[in-house]
Amino acid sequence: MKVAVISGSVVGSKTRKATTELAEKIKALGGHELEYIDLKEYDFPFSDGRNYLDYGGSTSEALKKIMDAEVIFIGTPIFQASIPGTLKNLFDLLPADGFRDKTVGLVVTAGSLRHYLVAEQQLKPILSYMKANIVQSYVYITDLDFSKEGIESDDILLRLDNLIDSTFNVASAQKKVIQEYSDSFGF
Repeated sequence: MKVAVISGSVVGSKTRKATTELAEKIKALGGHELEYIDLKEYDFPFSDGRNYLDYGGSTSEALKKIMDAEVIFIGTPIFQASIPGTLKNLFDLLPADGFRDKTVGLVVTAGSLRHYLVAEQQLKPILSYMKANIVQSYVYITDLDFSKEGIESDDILLRLDNLIDSTFNVASAQKKVIQEYSDSFGF
């Protein structure tokens, strides 16, 4: 499957560490075409309503990688009880139904457990509006789960494995249902 892993912030390092770990686990599985998109490496303009292909350069390149993906993993930090503006801008650069027929898994990093519902109350509604097939369970990682080198919690590493398995299982089931539906027309 075509997979995009997005690190959804231009500041901090924990979301990048978590999404890098996730991407490495997906690579180890083999059989997938993986694109890693770190928002820190891009200078996206503010969305102005153009078609995503009209932005040109690295912006259109990154957006095309997302649009071509069948499975998307989004990593986001929680700052000030919200997702970062850079991630919201990324969503705004995409078409309103940009996640149609795509399965999305989520990894959330935060300083504490206080904001664990941000994904439920802010991120999932946006993704739902954009027609994503959202894996309901997500991985929430706090500062205590990290060392300087990366994720040190075995529980979090196991939960990342489970998220990957669940996301690919849901994506495979969705792909099968879509194919059966298309085949039912007999064209």
